[in-house]
Amino acid sequence: MTINEAKKIIDDFNSQNGEYSEEDFFLYTEAAQYLIKKTNNTRYMGELGGYYYERKEYDLALKYYEMASDLGDIGATIGLGYIWYYGRTGEVNYEKAFKYFSKVKYISTAQIKLADMYKNGYYVEKDYDKYCEIIENLYTKCSPLSYYDDPTPEVYSRLAGIREKQGNIDEAVRLLKAGIHSLISRIECNSFFGNFSIMKGMIEHLYRLIPLNRNDFGLYDLYEVMKDPVNVRFTYAGKQYIIESSREPDGTIAVKFEGKWYHSVNDMLMNAHIGDERITDYEWRHVDFEIME
Repeated sequence: MTINEAKKIIDDFNSQNGEYSEEDFFLYTEAAQYLIKKTNNTRYMGELGGYYYERKEYDLALKYYEMASDLGDIGATIGLGYIWYYGRTGEVNYEKAFKYFSKVKYISTAQIKLADMYKNGYYVEKDYDKYCEIIENLYTKCSPLSYYDDPTPEVYSRLAGIREKQGNIDEAVRLLKAGIHSLISRIECNSFFGNFSIMKGMIEHLYRLIPLNRNDFGLYDLYEVMKDPVNVRFTYAGKQYIIESSREPDGTIAVKFEGKWYHSVNDMLMNAHIGDERITDYEWRHVDFEIME
């Protein structure tokens, strides 16, 4: 393998937008490890760590994030913060999380997690005023028409909670709706599992504040609609589809779509396809949702 051959493997793999086989991923890791050895470029360390993180292979993510972070890579440093904040390798360590987020505290995503730590008293003393100050400042820099890696949804969801606590429910609802709209665009570009967790939380928050209109809802409202077993029909590209659901013995809701069962609505949204497209690739094409009586 040459450097140019390895770079081509990397570029070809990245162009697949997450739709890859295990063989593809093996070739990618071989190329990335070769380039790391030959170039010591943090791009390949951080990128490889990121793919391992998405695959939930956190020990390997930690390894490559540490390599890249030691050489000053910002994204890898944030990744290390997340690993220790959420205990991805089996140990929560808020001191380490605070250290890594603080190293890159000029980055919005790091500021958000530092704010959360002040809110919850993780490693630092609880300071709700400081939490609000950080989120309010980030809000001034956000756009509801953000691109896929902008922190708008995370900021809007937190500010909605602040506004709710202040008694301004209308503003909280507006922020949640705007944040959901922004997150839809992000998910179309990046099907990372964390984005679905954020979406689920925002949908649940929204419908704690306002009632769901069961005669007018969309794809991500299924998080709320299918909390109980129901069947839903919708139209996509002129063809009707049906999502079925049933309650499992353990009380969870399993979902069936296009002949395949999923553990939950979240599992279905993350993994279901219509033809060659993810069900979430073009949210705006899904229309005429209705609950089947």
